[in-house]
Amino acid sequence: MLSTREHSRSELARKLLARNYPIELVNPVLDELEQSELLNEVRMIETYVAERLERGFGPKRIRAELQAKGLSDAQIDPYLSITDEQLSAQIQLVHDRRFGAGSKNNRQTLAKRARFLEYRGFPSSLIQRFLDMDS
Repeated sequence: MLSTREHSRSELARKLLARNYPIELVNPVLDELEQSELLNEVRMIETYVAERLERGFGPKRIRAELQAKGLSDAQIDPYLSITDEQLSAQIQLVHDRRFGAGSKNNRQTLAKRARFLEYRGFPSSLIQRFLDMDS
């Protein structure tokens, strides 16, 4: 399980418990993995955030995915500190990759683009600003 990608402690515990390993064994094993640095949540968050940003996902989506893996906002926040300028550039890149640089700006296409960008996890205020600039 550890060889394919990084895992959070709670994610790994959930997987082991689903395979019917007793809780009395799971926690000591996870402690040992953490001590030997085979299980490292900081490394997991860093690589996950970098990977997802590279694939064009926004901070809201990444945060939700990390929370689903059992991580807290306090653990996530330091790695999702992205400026509005960086996010605006990311929105532009993701938008152009999906819809092309040319733009048809009728109401229907703008709504479709906004939904797509929101699904990707970008803040609605920045999406609105981007689409207003584009029209």
